Amino acid sequence: MNLILLGAPGAGKGTQAEQISEREGIPAISTGQILRNAMRSGSELGLTAKQYVESGALVPDDIVIGIIREYLESDECRHGFVLDGFPRTIAQAEALKRLGIKIDAVLTIEVPDEKIVSRMSGRRFCECGASYHTDFLPPKVEGICDRCGKELYIRDDDKPETVLSRLETYHRQTEPLIGYYRGEGLLITVEGQERVEDTTELVRQALMNGTENKQ
Repeated sequence: MNLILLGAPGAGKGTQAEQISEREGIPAISTGQILRNAMRSGSELGLTAKQYVESGALVPDDIVIGIIREYLESDECRHGFVLDGFPRTIAQAEALKRLGIKIDAVLTIEVPDEKIVSRMSGRRFCECGASYHTDFLPPKVEGICDRCGKELYIRDDDKPETVLSRLETYHRQTEPLIGYYRGEGLLITVEGQERVEDTTELVRQALMNGTENKQ
């Protein structure tokens, strides 16, 4: 199965990518992970990407596409893959299509913005590694870690204003892919649930039914 996962930041696509990876025995990979691996490998494309990263510039699409092509054509992906976080734009989707790599399905996990803001802005962390949520997994004493007694903190990425900014970028740049892949006849939609295991079951059923329908 060659699968693309779409969804807003905080929709839970990373978790579902891991679940699908374990269930299907195929790698779940993100653009960042692929780029880091390429840069560590010392390949020509990896070294080129490293120059952009070290200068603080965005890696151009043609470099990213080249690195992704090398990875998707490697032995690690011979039985399939789950792409999490790529493509992000229609231009990238069209470039991926031109590579001639068959995509079996594109799964989008839909969660309303207000729920995403609540999910992410409610997360709290401790330097000891413990994590909490103000609504779903609160500490016994507000703001204090149960494990070590230190003060909890909120990550910059989880602050409401940052989450809203990331959502705005998603809606502007990436959400148009939903219509694009619907037009390609590849789109499968799942409504994200409060409980991870409920979303996982819906994803399992949707992929099974969706891939059956495409055969």
